Amino acid sequence: MSAAADPGRVPHPGLPGLLLAEGERFGDRAESWPVRASRTPYASSFVDVVLDEVATPEGGAIHRTTVRHADAVGIVVQDDEGRVLLLEQYRHPVRHRLVELPAGLLDIEGEAPRDAAARELAEEADLVASSWESLVTLRSSPGFTDERVEVFLARGLEPVSDDARTERLDEEADMTAVWVPLEEAVAAVLDGRITNSLAVAGLLACFVSARGGARA
Repeated sequence: MSAAADPGRVPHPGLPGLLLAEGERFGDRAESWPVRASRTPYASSFVDVVLDEVATPEGGAIHRTTVRHADAVGIVVQDDEGRVLLLEQYRHPVRHRLVELPAGLLDIEGEAPRDAAARELAEEADLVASSWESLVTLRSSPGFTDERVEVFLARGLEPVSDDARTERLDEEADMTAVWVPLEEAVAAVLDGRITNSLAVAGLLACFVSARGGARA
């Protein structure tokens, strides 16, 4: 990125890169490089694998593999004492039992993210919440997948009725739910005991928000 491409920015006086322009709102920008050719060698109800030949601004071409995946939601669940709900679940691709937040896919046509979050909270944690707040949005791993995750903070908790509980199957049948003080959960993030990206982002965002972190 050059100073000419961003005229409001100037070179750093002593290090590579540019200085943020005064008053500039920094963040992601929509951009789409032309796709010269595309094919989908694998498609399923869960993911599609797309192979693209992409034209670069310099006139060259690159080949990129994209895993198309439904967007998702995650929930930081906090009780009246400031504890957060963490789920321990086996994840076969990484051969680990990971500490995670309640989460799930936007896989119902037309369902709003917050409604999906409420559904997942009931299905995975047997809870309903009266208070909902948007915390943070993240791209799971944009080098290979288009998945986007919205994370919410849920409070004002009550258990679902016994007859409304969801039967959990497969890995979810083996999940363990643990309530942890928010500060302990954040400490576990910072020293590497919690590595799930959704949990890392959600817990840190909750911690900052709880301490009056500014929102632009």
